[in-house]
Amino acid sequence: MEFERLKEGQFDLICGQLVKSRCGRDKDRIFVIKEILDNDYVLLIDGYLRKLEKPKLKKIKHVKKINTALKDYKELNDSQIRKAIKKYKEDSVNV
Repeated sequence: MEFERLKEGQFDLICGQLVKSRCGRDKDRIFVIKEILDNDYVLLIDGYLRKLEKPKLKKIKHVKKINTALKDYKELNDSQIRKAIKKYKEDSVNV
């Protein structure tokens, strides 16, 4: 489980990228993009409430980009995704 830093100027979202929810009951929660459906919607997972089998459908305008992505996220299971998000939170607090 490795993180990949993305360029600051990169505007497009990519699969495996970390995002933060801007609104809704999951506000301020960190997710991983599982799939980009079209220009408006993405499927999000976090390993806790939104697992690989049942991702959350969310509008792109309701998420905030984080310039970090998971390498080989497709090979990870729910437990590993939870650990990756936890590690990212710990690393961002310690910086």
